[in-house]
Amino acid sequence: MPPPPIVETATIHAPLDRVFALSTRIELVQRTLGMQLVDTGVAGGITSGHITANSRVVWRGWKFGLPTAHHTLITAFEAPHTTAAGQTSAFFEDSQEQGRFRTFRHEHFFTETADETNLEDHIHFTLPFGPFGRIAAKLLLAPHIRKLARRRFALIKQLAESEGWREWIKNHPA
Repeated sequence: MPPPPIVETATIHAPLDRVFALSTRIELVQRTLGMQLVDTGVAGGITSGHITANSRVVWRGWKFGLPTAHHTLITAFEAPHTTAAGQTSAFFEDSQEQGRFRTFRHEHFFTETADETNLEDHIHFTLPFGPFGRIAAKLLLAPHIRKLARRRFALIKQLAESEGWREWIKNHPA
């Protein structure tokens, strides 16, 4: 039985289009991950700009004293839209194609209310190595992943609620 997902939330006082554009800007993700983007020449691979459906991103760096590579595929992507019920929402999901996790899937939910955007991330992962992997996931990885998610939310909030967003999404309709 897989462990429950890590769930992190944030409320940002900015329009959903702006928050979504910042969230899909790969260089901002890089700032919070502390890993380097790698151009592998693979179809759909990106190292700058905004991710879209089927984008591939390869990260390399060091985590917990070990060299790490993480190959990500954007497996679902719904740009900001208004639902039949009149609510504005957006969604994207990234999944590990290759890396140290046995499984890794990160869902990003966006909903807009009167004057704010609510973000909710669900991060599902498992590690190899049976019971040792489950212990490492609980004691090391889950707290680390929570910290990274909170750091990303704080950066997006700071930029979206100030004029800082303009540097990152100049040509975006946010």
